[in-house]
Amino acid sequence: MNNERKYILSKEIAGKKLRRMALELVERNYDEPQLVLLGIKDNGVVIADKLANHLKDIFKGEVIVTALTINKKHPAEVIIEPAIDFNNKVVVLIDDVANTGRAMLYSLQPLLQTFPKKIQTAALVARTHKSFPIALDYAGLSISTTLDEHIYVEVLEGEVMGAWMEVL
Repeated sequence: MNNERKYILSKEIAGKKLRRMALELVERNYDEPQLVLLGIKDNGVVIADKLANHLKDIFKGEVIVTALTINKKHPAEVIIEPAIDFNNKVVVLIDDVANTGRAMLYSLQPLLQTFPKKIQTAALVARTHKSFPIALDYAGLSISTTLDEHIYVEVLEGEVMGAWMEVL
């Protein structure tokens, strides 16, 4: 790891946070036959895959991971691949960092055109500066930051290497 970066999560701690989030998912959805983990590309999909790996050992139902593509700065178009039927399913919308809530809010568009049983939200790191009305159901780490600070989740070859903060 680069010592110039101000790390707020190491690889090991991020792994423990993801395991705890998976346990919380099971606690709140223990009687569901299926969970759909909808990861926001790119890092949100990695987080969703990691959660799915933890869930396979502790969740009795089926876990489906799918990816959502959105331009976070101009979120007019949302693409879900592979496309699945969200009707009467528990859907967990997942990103690496929840900043303003904008990406998650716009990511809800295709879900609202169907009839999911539940929509839940998750992020490895949650910031306290919300501009949009999105609350997280599951967060690995909640951190207060200034508006000048930005958080990055570092992913390398499908592995969460940690998270760090930078002053812009």
